[in-house]
Amino acid sequence: MVVNETYTLANGVEIPKLGLGTWMIDNEAVKAIEKSLERLNVDYIDLMIIHSPQPWANFRDGNHYFEGNLEAWRALEEAYEAGKLRAIGVSNFEQVDLENLITNGKVTPMVNQVLAHITNVPTDVIEYCQSQDIIVEAYSPIAHGAILDHPVVKAMAEKYQASPAQLSIRYVLQLGTVALPKTTNKDHMKSNADIDFTISEEDMNMLNELPLIETYGDDQVMPVFSSQYNKK
Repeated sequence: MVVNETYTLANGVEIPKLGLGTWMIDNEAVKAIEKSLERLNVDYIDLMIIHSPQPWANFRDGNHYFEGNLEAWRALEEAYEAGKLRAIGVSNFEQVDLENLITNGKVTPMVNQVLAHITNVPTDVIEYCQSQDIIVEAYSPIAHGAILDHPVVKAMAEKYQASPAQLSIRYVLQLGTVALPKTTNKDHMKSNADIDFTISEEDMNMLNELPLIETYGDDQVMPVFSSQYNKK
């Protein structure tokens, strides 16, 4: 089953192929996580990442903030070398941002978490990461729900006796990425993990050719979503 499958990071640490996104989950979810950490009394964190190569308010403003990113990365490297972090990585980094850390840092990022879903796949970044042994994590694989009513996705999901969400999650897994769907609903969590089917090469190609969805709905105001839409 997919829930039992893993990728291996460059340092040998295993990471599940299917994770749980937590971005913008309300504070009661946050409190539960904090309580779990307290009960476990852990001495280290499995993975810590730099969330963005730009300050969030300046996301994709054309600047790359190389010096600041390198300073933050060196802090993560220090904690990693001290054994406080099992793995370190980044999020939303483009190739040039990654090259800055690889060239000037001591540890190559182990993961790069990026927005990736049907109709919006940063192929160049994914291919570069894979060439550098960097695992790509795909967040918002169902495009914050915006992909669920797509007619092609719905029709193809029926073909595989799956839901549009299941098809979307399976799609990013077959791109060789970690899937990070977000939900607080236990039934949805279970359904998201029930994806032990394979999308054919022909259907993957069809999904790859779909044009970018026109809007992310209410989430359009968020920098990471508006920047993708504005590219088109």
